Amino acid sequence: MAATPHLRPAPGSIPTSPGVYRFRDQAGRVIYVGKAKNLRSRLSSYFRDFAGLHPRTQQMVSTAADVDWTIVGTEVEALQLEYSWIKQYDPRFNVKYRDDKSYPYLAVTLNEEFPRVQVMRGAKRKGVRYFGPYSHAWAIRETVDLLLRVFPVRTCSPGVFRGARNSGRPCLLGYIGKCVAPCVGKATPQEHRELVDDFCSFLAGDTGRFIRRLEARMTEAAQEMEYERAARLRDDIEALKAALEKQAVVLPDSTDCDVIAMADDPLEAAVQIFHVRGGRIRGRRGYVVDKVTDAGPGELMETFLGQLYGAAEGTDETAGTGTAVPREVLVSHAPEDIGAVASWLSEHRGSAVDVRVPQRGDKKALMETVDKNARESLARHKTHRAGDLSTRGRALNEIQEALDLPEAPLRIECYDISNLQGEHVVASMVVFEDGLARKSEYRRFAIRGSGPGGAEQHDVAAMYEVITRRFRRYLEESSRSGEVARMGGTDDHGSHRSDSEPPPGKFAYPPNLVVVDGARPQAEAARRALDELGIEDVAVCGLAKRLEEVWLPDDEDPVILPRTGEGLYLLQRVRDEAHRFAITYHRQMRAKALTGSSLDELAGLGPARRSALIKEFGSVKRLASATAEEIAAVPGIGPKLAEAVHAHLTGGPAGGDTDRAPGQQSTDGGGDT
Repeated sequence: MAATPHLRPAPGSIPTSPGVYRFRDQAGRVIYVGKAKNLRSRLSSYFRDFAGLHPRTQQMVSTAADVDWTIVGTEVEALQLEYSWIKQYDPRFNVKYRDDKSYPYLAVTLNEEFPRVQVMRGAKRKGVRYFGPYSHAWAIRETVDLLLRVFPVRTCSPGVFRGARNSGRPCLLGYIGKCVAPCVGKATPQEHRELVDDFCSFLAGDTGRFIRRLEARMTEAAQEMEYERAARLRDDIEALKAALEKQAVVLPDSTDCDVIAMADDPLEAAVQIFHVRGGRIRGRRGYVVDKVTDAGPGELMETFLGQLYGAAEGTDETAGTGTAVPREVLVSHAPEDIGAVASWLSEHRGSAVDVRVPQRGDKKALMETVDKNARESLARHKTHRAGDLSTRGRALNEIQEALDLPEAPLRIECYDISNLQGEHVVASMVVFEDGLARKSEYRRFAIRGSGPGGAEQHDVAAMYEVITRRFRRYLEESSRSGEVARMGGTDDHGSHRSDSEPPPGKFAYPPNLVVVDGARPQAEAARRALDELGIEDVAVCGLAKRLEEVWLPDDEDPVILPRTGEGLYLLQRVRDEAHRFAITYHRQMRAKALTGSSLDELAGLGPARRSALIKEFGSVKRLASATAEEIAAVPGIGPKLAEAVHAHLTGGPAGGDTDRAPGQQSTDGGGDT
């Protein structure tokens, strides 16, 4: 394997200034983003001694077909631009830290009229304040149960809340004093919001104020000889202290910092982070990463800090999440350019941030504990994933040999059709890159028409349709991106101007292999769709469920892969994931059809206005018995629309002209998503 000859920039054409560079593959997709103090020195290192590069770096350079760069003024600007491009392009060869488990958070939904306290996992949501992460969900529930004595905020689900509001009776928590029951009007939205703010302040570290306030009230009750109230306040104080005892005190009360330690070996790295707020460990989290270059601990730490704090803005919404930038960031390995990293974090926080390796005292002792956790985390991860990298490579090689492909199928797309007796026909597309699912590239299709015939013919026609639509979009987006590239040109330094560069399209990149759920008929339909579009460099196969046979479009007999082989196992995983994704979408479509109402057919009445009408009148039946004037009184519903709603539900003539007949959809329901 040798470096791509035409990829090497001309001698002297690369500037010596700081900047950010991008490697692209033949489809124009960004596969790696990096930054450098000296662009010429860094880029030349990729071509000077190709045999001495890390194996994954060799693969990246061999896959790349083009390289461009952008000059920046300072190293801080390079950090910002590098993070921005990594977030935009999600390059496959960049280091990506991922959670070594799904940690639960204590979340407060501040974006609701009556905020709710609950356990949440997964991606952060806008308008929700997070505390943690915690090691176990039960630890959150124990903490919340203690705090509800003092801060009786809402914890019930939307369904329970609506049921209590409609019945006029609170749930059990409302009766036993662990909720102020805003559902039945025992607390106004403002009163409940103030209670939620106190709850969040206590969790954020402002604990002494509430304990002192309760102690003063307890003393006052005792002096007035209201001993029962004093006993309740005493129990409330003990509950708050018990909640605090669950969080270990490790540093002085005024200390807010993140303690980050990294352990690595030639193939992988593990990171542990302890979030210390108010001197107490509020949460911890672990990350693991597969090394894709020969980067050292300093470069890996710099990349990790960029990914951890890159999206944080230091607002109240993000406080307590572990991604808000604290005053101190203590690390086990200093980033390569610690000054630039500190300046960048200071800009995000809005005040000075100290990034350093602790040398003595309590902080060094805590760092040793975090470092021990990182080393143990790496050992556990390697035990769980022993041989995983080599297994994925072996699986791709087995598929390449069995299907006689020119190269290993690094990108596999699989398609599945789901329907129930020809109704609500949908299709799914899942993507695996390097043997791993890439869920951000999953797509789903509502089939517009699969034609006459039995279930098999429906599947074949639907498969032909979905492959045609997917790759027609690919050709359109490739053509568009080619025109932009020709118009964009390069600057004086060979750098592509990115101002006019559009974001990558949903279907911009072709796979090496298309797998369809089915036997030879489905594979032939997919091949026919590709041939009609003039696409010849994408391989096609079908995987039949009954005997797990692999069918090629032009072969009379199936390809039989070893039952215990990694290649068949990977194809089964891809097929099963496509089936799961299709079934999920199909169920959503069926549920939507079953729960729809006659209001869905009225043009000009969107989801928000439909919800407002149902909330006001309670049901479509009551809405139908209302007058046009009563309907028009609902916020957001004008007289003309009110007349149209009244006429639609009663069967009378509408008060005004409409552009579409009732039942005509405003958009094409067969779009790609």
